[in-house]
Amino acid sequence: MTATLRRMIEQIEPFDDIESEHVANVLAWIDSGAELYRISKPDNPPKHLVAYFVLLDEANNAVLLIDHVESGLWLPSGGHVEPNEHPRTTVLREAEEELSLRADFSTVFKDSPLFVTIACTVGQRQHTDVSLWFVVSGNREEQLHVDRREMNGYQWLELDEVLAIDSCRLDPSMHRFVRKMQRGV
Repeated sequence: MTATLRRMIEQIEPFDDIESEHVANVLAWIDSGAELYRISKPDNPPKHLVAYFVLLDEANNAVLLIDHVESGLWLPSGGHVEPNEHPRTTVLREAEEELSLRADFSTVFKDSPLFVTIACTVGQRQHTDVSLWFVVSGNREEQLHVDRREMNGYQWLELDEVLAIDSCRLDPSMHRFVRKMQRGV
């Protein structure tokens, strides 16, 4: 799985200097032999792999963000990659668990991660998430059944609406992700 993960990261075309640094850091982390997957909650090991999936309603140029219970931020859906689980499998599993949704990867962005970030979490027991950002096809008219343990609710926002939100209320990389996604839509 390490070689597969490395190839996925190498195929990401960095959006900016920050993402270039993150790609290089993640590749070095993979090559270091460190544990990549969370073994126990919330921070063992203190740096581990996460798969985000951003639901994109292409017809309405809108994305779904969740009001995440623990972080208090508006984030894409997703979760921790299980040991030796392919990140695409994580996306499929988490879509079902969090939104009762059968995930279909975006026809525009396919089934590879579009973006990679490294971020320190907020709250107690802070740790570092290495997040792979996937894009999944969505429809803002479809009713979703959400896991209330994970989120207080959700909201569909047009891409420009996301960019108008104060970044301190979002995942720290959300604006950069939206700008990168706008290049490909």
